[in-house]
Amino acid sequence: MTINQHKNVLLSVFLIPTTMKIIKRIIQAMLGALVIAALFLGIFLFYISQKDYIPNPVEELQVIHKANKIVTGNTFNMIIWNLGYAGLGSQMDFFYDGGSRTRASEAETRQNMEGIKKYIQSQHDVDFWLFQEVDFHAKRTYGIDESIELAHCLPDYSYVAAVNYDVPFVPVPLSDPMGKVKAGLMSFSRFSPRMARRYAYPQIAGWPERLFLLDRCFSELRINIEFGKDLVILNTHNSAFVEKQNLMDMELAVIRNKILREYESGNYVIVAGDWNMNPPGLTASGFRAGYVFRSTKVFVPSDFMSDEWNYAFDGSTPSNRWVDQPYVPGKTPVTTIDFFLTSPNVGILSVEAADLGFLFSDHNPVKLQFVLQ
Repeated sequence: MTINQHKNVLLSVFLIPTTMKIIKRIIQAMLGALVIAALFLGIFLFYISQKDYIPNPVEELQVIHKANKIVTGNTFNMIIWNLGYAGLGSQMDFFYDGGSRTRASEAETRQNMEGIKKYIQSQHDVDFWLFQEVDFHAKRTYGIDESIELAHCLPDYSYVAAVNYDVPFVPVPLSDPMGKVKAGLMSFSRFSPRMARRYAYPQIAGWPERLFLLDRCFSELRINIEFGKDLVILNTHNSAFVEKQNLMDMELAVIRNKILREYESGNYVIVAGDWNMNPPGLTASGFRAGYVFRSTKVFVPSDFMSDEWNYAFDGSTPSNRWVDQPYVPGKTPVTTIDFFLTSPNVGILSVEAADLGFLFSDHNPVKLQFVLQ
């Protein structure tokens, strides 16, 4: 054996134990890191579970009474608008939809909110406003209480707010977590409601995913009509990013039971808002030229209600766009998921979506004129 061979043998005798010790320490460090990460995740999920917003199936809502107008006549106007919390304007590409951004800049958010208020103030003949995705306090909108701004914008209306999103910390995306979110629905009326309630939709997501998602609901305004019946207005915001029809049917069953009971009692019923589904009868061919129509994966079944009930939507102008990229007319896919469903004793006079180019929100406002028959 040569001198070099002897050296190699001696080196291997010393290096093998040293290498094994290093590998052992690396494995121990990795296992320790995994244990710490698992412990941290467990503590975080326990904290979120303890703070989880779990509303009752039905809850009374506080009505802020400002309206003093008496119900006269039988013809009214209503506008529905998902505001996208003033954070999903035309320049936004949102990570939930496949984009890259968690939130708009504070300047963009403020600009969107001012544009929303300017549009609201331009509509002088609206008796009812139904809004979805209004932030009460959230990191994504820099702590702006949008409910206060809307109330100042509509000073002569009574209103109610219903929370459907209350999470102390949304951890996605990991690179820029959404953080705290408290948001919900708001309904405004020129006439003072005699009652308002929140109705919970069933939970259709599993644990722990549901801890970080919206607790979907619809809110109710009851307005007494002078000839003894109520006008029942339901503001709905159904689940998004759902691909299984049977899950959406669970939500539809809840609202169907409610509106049938009301109509059978002789009341007038309108369900309106962001259904996150296409209505029956919507076709791509009806849209004006220049739009790229895309249907939703789930929909309101054609037999959901009898033919006596009326769906009201603008079949030529979309109410919603995809937010996987900034809005580009003629390129960004669009659809209609914001619409009205009325009982047989409510006549539809007109319905029109305002084509705002999705400048302030990923939804366009939709206006309905209706008559109580």
